[in-house]
Amino acid sequence: MLPPASPCCPGGLQEYRACGAGQDRGIKATQRLGKGPSAFIPLREIPQQGAEGSLRQLLVEALLSAGRVDSVSMVMGLHPQYLSSFWKTQRLLLRMDGPLPYHKRHYIAIMAAARHQCTYLVSLHTEEFLQVGGNPAWLQGLHCAPPKLRNLNEINKLLAHRPWLITKEHIEALLKPGEDSWSLAELVQALVLLTHYHSLASFVFGCGISPKEEQDGGQGCQPPSPHSKGSPASDDSMEGSGGRDAMQEVEVLMERMKLLQESQLEEEGITQEELETRFELEKTESLLVAPSEVAEQCPGSSVLCFVEDPEFGYKDFTRRGQQAPPTFRAQDYTWEDHGYSLINRLYPEVGQLLDEKFQVVYNLTYHTLASLRGVDTSVLRRAIWNYVHCVFGIRYDDYDYGEVNQLLERSLKVYIKTVACYPEKTTRRTYTQFWRHFKHSEKVHVNLLLLEARMQAALLYALRAVTRYMT
Repeated sequence: MLPPASPCCPGGLQEYRACGAGQDRGIKATQRLGKGPSAFIPLREIPQQGAEGSLRQLLVEALLSAGRVDSVSMVMGLHPQYLSSFWKTQRLLLRMDGPLPYHKRHYIAIMAAARHQCTYLVSLHTEEFLQVGGNPAWLQGLHCAPPKLRNLNEINKLLAHRPWLITKEHIEALLKPGEDSWSLAELVQALVLLTHYHSLASFVFGCGISPKEEQDGGQGCQPPSPHSKGSPASDDSMEGSGGRDAMQEVEVLMERMKLLQESQLEEEGITQEELETRFELEKTESLLVAPSEVAEQCPGSSVLCFVEDPEFGYKDFTRRGQQAPPTFRAQDYTWEDHGYSLINRLYPEVGQLLDEKFQVVYNLTYHTLASLRGVDTSVLRRAIWNYVHCVFGIRYDDYDYGEVNQLLERSLKVYIKTVACYPEKTTRRTYTQFWRHFKHSEKVHVNLLLLEARMQAALLYALRAVTRYMT
């Protein structure tokens, strides 16, 4: 599925800053640290000063435009093609012309990240907010922000945890005439920012991105950095029976992928009723998939001042004995036919960049699977993407959800659902339990699929509500 992790220079480099004017445009570290950007991924697995080719060019561009490369980008640097697309989108959202002033964009990022108690992103955008002239008083908490921004709280809460509850009435309430009303273009930019940072929080927790104070050697609330040797992602030794068991997992997965690809060529077709039954079964089974343990939380987290109703969180789309919301049939409101054109009309350019980013990660492949080469991983990538959409109540009429059960073992499902739905509960154990013989770069690829599938799912619900309001 993914390539081996890139070779890195020795030593811990937490972030890079651009050299001064007239100096060589090299990548220069401001400090040497003992940990690194991720609590889950050994430092030597992450591209740093030794980066070459397209990745090096990307890092230089980031240094020249933003003055630094943050930890998220260092981990994403395992996949330069995706990182390029991600940066283009984020640059447009935060730094290019758009309906919202720059300081409000960063405040919306803070509001979104705070829903998942993501101190890493809140801290990053607090700095950015002040640098672009934001009012420091707003940082005392959401109650100190202008009413117009506070009015985003409800839709921020729903987008983060239960996007299927968003209705055209939520859109109407924000757009109704008045001193604190939103324009449609402003609201679309805000919706994209909110979904972008909810999903990015999933990536931060899913990859164990460490808060800066922990990278600097301070005390944090994340698990300690692993000390595994070599590129396999498991902390367990790959010697002996453990290694054989892990390799068996790879071989079993490979065999199942081959069988599915062969059956797709031979199959005459399954009835729509059977496909719908398989989706409902997968949706019901997802009720049994929950975090295996509770992550250690920081008491009195400083980010909670930006959160109202902190107890509100993800709730399973279907619960026994309850009336479930109607399933979102993907064919009724697609990204390609509806969401993309609506965003492009109201917020030019971002629709094209979002579409490119979705396509890049969905099609990203190196034709490898653990130590195997020449592998077609398309059925596996599709299963991960569609499982994320499934836990958010979105069904594809033409997809056989039986593939999900065949390709995604339980520990992977637990990881996917945790990172997508309640990322703040992600633990190092959850990360190491799945795909024990795969490389860290492959697990980062899974996180990129999660990030984009989650963002698209939430956007589809939000944009469908906007469309219903407009019609």
